[in-house]
Amino acid sequence: MPHVVFIAPLFLETTNRYVRGFAELEDVTVSVVSQDPAEAIPAELRPRITGHFRVTNCLDSAQLTHAVRAISVSIGRVDRLAGVLEQLQLPMAEVRDALGIEGLTTEIARNFRDKDRMKRVLRSHDVPVARSMLAHSRDDLAAFIDQVGFPVIVKPRAGLGSRATFRIETPDDLAALAPPDPETPIQVEEFVRAREHTCETITIRGTPVWRSGTRYFPSPLEVLETPWIQYSVLLPREDDDPTWTQFHSINGAALAALFGDRATTAAGTALTHMEWFLREDGSCLVNEVGARPPGVQIMPLMSLAHDLDMFASWARLMALDTFTPKPRTCAAGSAFFRGQGAGDRIVSVTGLDRAIEECGDALVEMRTPKVGQPRADGYEGEGFAIVKHATTDGTKRALRAVIENVQVRYG
Repeated sequence: MPHVVFIAPLFLETTNRYVRGFAELEDVTVSVVSQDPAEAIPAELRPRITGHFRVTNCLDSAQLTHAVRAISVSIGRVDRLAGVLEQLQLPMAEVRDALGIEGLTTEIARNFRDKDRMKRVLRSHDVPVARSMLAHSRDDLAAFIDQVGFPVIVKPRAGLGSRATFRIETPDDLAALAPPDPETPIQVEEFVRAREHTCETITIRGTPVWRSGTRYFPSPLEVLETPWIQYSVLLPREDDDPTWTQFHSINGAALAALFGDRATTAAGTALTHMEWFLREDGSCLVNEVGARPPGVQIMPLMSLAHDLDMFASWARLMALDTFTPKPRTCAAGSAFFRGQGAGDRIVSVTGLDRAIEECGDALVEMRTPKVGQPRADGYEGEGFAIVKHATTDGTKRALRAVIENVQVRYG
């Protein structure tokens, strides 16, 4: 029976859906490493968790190595190590390398976490990407801008989604930017004018066996630049839509390049989240790739559209190298509530009843913002709605009903 260690920094709601996925695998032994005590594991799941080791920082590979080694001594050899957070992928890879656990290695994890390295690997395999460089000084930035022109995008070398990502449009913007240095270089890229999509891919030992995809409305960068925008994510009904399928060959080439010659091992078993651009001329560019499940409610959207539990499916994939696809039966979407105005708390929420009425049966779940609720730090805002419909157009109408009616204000 394989032994899987799942890294769950805190037993939060979404994390517990993955914990449940592993716990319900009858043919797998499951242990957990966490910053929370064992008592924080949901009571109904505790009988299925064989081992628990508490650390102070799950992002510290030394602590993780100590924890996983202790679990292997007390319970038995660890066959797989899994975790969901983007920031966990490199520390977990270092643990695998240190303890001889099959899966994503440090070298491969860096292909996904280091954005400059990612782009260099993709270019070397003729995968289309935006022009970019790693800037170590203001002179590097100026030289790159002289080459590609304004605007450009700057982001951390090991970024997380679109966080700490900025558009530089003028010399004044450049002058206001904290300059990079050899110790803290930044990634700078040409600004791509295009629609932004995702491609979620399940690979088993390097072979793509299933794909899904969404579109962002608007792009993540626009969401960050305009904090009050209530944005949405759409997963269409048509899984053979050429808008998405034209990208599949590029997706396959990109994943083969990033996983490298270890793709045919457990390192190549993954659910990846790839963001990509579709230009007006029909050309496609890879933006960024994560070797982990997607955020912004895409996991629940895939579950709805394919009538399966993607959290449980991911757990089985990572533990046993298996995945059973199901046909897409509907479209699904998520909308995120974000407030307008100054202030650090919500002072009013309007339009909920109208939004619910207009959505009708398409509304699956709504987490409504509450008056008095603190202003959220993250780009997902203070609440969300998930909708589904038999058609893509029906799902779009439901998303518009939510976004156009609900208004959140800070004060």
